[in-house]
Amino acid sequence: MSAVVLSIGSNLGDRLARLQSVLDGLGGAVGAVSPVYETDAWGGVEQGAFLNAVVLAEDPGLDGSGWLRRAHELEDAAERVRDQRWGPRTLDVDLVSCHGPDGEIISADAELTLPHPYAHVRAFVLVPWLDVDPTATLSVAGEPRPVAELLDALDEQERAGVRRTGHVLRTGR
Repeated sequence: MSAVVLSIGSNLGDRLARLQSVLDGLGGAVGAVSPVYETDAWGGVEQGAFLNAVVLAEDPGLDGSGWLRRAHELEDAAERVRDQRWGPRTLDVDLVSCHGPDGEIISADAELTLPHPYAHVRAFVLVPWLDVDPTATLSVAGEPRPVAELLDALDEQERAGVRRTGHVLRTGR
């Protein structure tokens, strides 16, 4: 069994439908989904605002690499184009952290870095994650840290850029 924290986002086309496509594609693997937030783009590329959410999911047949393949399949189905780093996208599905039967999966592979190397400085990941798991922890530099503490350490402007919407994503449960 592996459990994953996914950060999902979209800022092109029908943003809400793109996020919903992730839950539809994961089906019964979805354990929980956060409220939807609108967030300013991150990374310095001029573009429109994102809708973001966090999904907790489990699948006995997937390891970290399997979750990455699944994330890419979901992005491909949404016609994701990878031509500009941190640029606009129809759908972004990031693996934030993954846990297997023996605990947290750590990977520094060229294809997959776990935990996600920037998650601890992204309010658009931390805020919705706390909505679905208020006791969440994330390893930073090899040390597990409470997500709430990581969020508190961020600049107030970064946190203020994450605005809760009235949108709701539906799970298949």
